[in-house]
Amino acid sequence: MASESVLHPSLIVPVGHVEPVPRRVRGLIGGSVVFDSRRALYVWEWRAYPQFSIPVEDMVEAMLVDDHHTEHRGAGPARRHTLRVGSEVREGAAWVWDRDAPDALQGTVRFEWNALDSWFEEDEPVFVHPRSPYSRVDALRSSSSVRVVVDGVVLADAPNCVKLFETGLPTRYYVERMYVDWTKLRHSAVVTRCPYKGTTSAYWSFDGASGAHEAIAWAYDFPTIHADRVAGLVAFYNEHVDLYVDGVLLPRPADPFREAVPE
Repeated sequence: MASESVLHPSLIVPVGHVEPVPRRVRGLIGGSVVFDSRRALYVWEWRAYPQFSIPVEDMVEAMLVDDHHTEHRGAGPARRHTLRVGSEVREGAAWVWDRDAPDALQGTVRFEWNALDSWFEEDEPVFVHPRSPYSRVDALRSSSSVRVVVDGVVLADAPNCVKLFETGLPTRYYVERMYVDWTKLRHSAVVTRCPYKGTTSAYWSFDGASGAHEAIAWAYDFPTIHADRVAGLVAFYNEHVDLYVDGVLLPRPADPFREAVPE
């Protein structure tokens, strides 16, 4: 059987790629509008997902202070700036693209995501990072059975599932809670956010013979409309469990993005 790592579409956008954003994009700190733009750009500083780059002219209630520090940001060199919004000071919060960056990025600024309190595409909040126009998420009901085993202990055994297909990631298998053995799991305080699926409602860990397996299962009780079919269901990290689908053990895929890309 082919490795799971090659059974899903790969990321196709190269580092340094720039595209226009056809949506109104806003960023806020407190009640102040940092920027309000209908001319934003997507810029890929790494392949996994893009960032927004905003025309400096579209800043509203904010100002930039040059930190006199330049770094290469994937797409090209950029100068770090401190962001001031009223009495708020966010040090190192912004990167203004230097003259050796791609022409399309000239006169634009890329903000550190966590330096702003909230981001909006049109009137919808966006979490973690912009949604890539080249990625899609599909949640499909499936008659495939799913069995999850860790250290020889069965944690879930379901006759069917919802398969969630997300560009660049292994297929995730969501099962009804009635098929999970909750006596084997303990609640975890972990919370993650995904721009495609929303905010997790819970994570669970398992203490097995080989030690603690932290945050190996999760659920979205209130996912975004893009993934509404997984609402209330539970998925396990393929990378950290023995996952049988229709009786076949799937090879564990590599896990290069677990910290960077919430599931």
